[in-house]
Amino acid sequence: MKYLITGGAGYIGSTICSALEDAGHTPIILDSLVTGREEFTRGRIFYKGDIADEKLVTQLLRDHPDIQATVHCAALIVVPDSVSSPYEYYQDNVAKSIEFFHTLYKLGYGRVVFSSSAALYDVVPGFMVTEEAPLNANSPYSRTKLMMEMVLKDYCTAYGMKGIALRYFNPIGADPKLRSGIHVQHPTHVLGKLVDTAQGRQPEFQITGTHYPTRDGTGIRDYIHVWDLARAHVNAVTDFDKVFERAGNPRDNYLVINLGTGRGVTVRELVTAFEKVYGQTINKRETGPRPGDVAGSYTNADKAYRLLHWKAELSIEQGIADALKWGKIRENILKY
Repeated sequence: MKYLITGGAGYIGSTICSALEDAGHTPIILDSLVTGREEFTRGRIFYKGDIADEKLVTQLLRDHPDIQATVHCAALIVVPDSVSSPYEYYQDNVAKSIEFFHTLYKLGYGRVVFSSSAALYDVVPGFMVTEEAPLNANSPYSRTKLMMEMVLKDYCTAYGMKGIALRYFNPIGADPKLRSGIHVQHPTHVLGKLVDTAQGRQPEFQITGTHYPTRDGTGIRDYIHVWDLARAHVNAVTDFDKVFERAGNPRDNYLVINLGTGRGVTVRELVTAFEKVYGQTINKRETGPRPGDVAGSYTNADKAYRLLHWKAELSIEQGIADALKWGKIRENILKY
């Protein structure tokens, strides 16, 4: 089967493409390469362009009328950048997605899996959230994700589309076969920064925020291996209608599902695990929180198991090991 992956040349999108291929399917990539990497599209069907380009999207769907569903990953994702450059984030993540979803609707391709974020959640006592937990999108980035969930839900209600919003927690690691991984030259993901510190690309790792009300004062997160994340998307798109059946076919044709391990890990605990896998300590320094940072959360993953028949299988240590392996070969694969 064929599936359209927007942002398929990015970190998560390219891993989803690999997981689909390993399951016997064909990903069709649409990516502007503003942040994605052309190296991740090699050997795959690739259309370079913007999701808001109706002519291009129309041509792509005419070329591949047998596309079964769309995974919409294309977005700008750096929280501090969204604070300093909100226009670009609202333009790329919201305005263009509105046009893209409308094109899909007009052409009859109404099955959408949307790449959303756990950054929508408010901080709750105990830090564990379910899909019904209160929301508090407190950065332009997270607000763009919340807006697009609202848009997609309204489209599903009004136009008969079907949408699944997958709220990611914190992806780590790389494709275990090392076909792709974190690709930006200066990663903002916590594990990317740890790897860059260990491999001498940056002088120290900064633990940003040490006075949160967590067990050790550092932020708490749910670190999920990117391969587990990709497998969840395969289950969502290949079992799309059954996912809705398991949910009781909600009248608004819209589902929200958290993707995480169900385990909260603090930044300090992640650093300790990293040093254990790496085999030595790294230079690190405690600093204040970055703009838009919060104490964090982790998820109850029961709904993903019930609806997607999926659960996270790979450990944090495996994610760290894969990230380190990718870090050693990254510059040989990606030409900066």
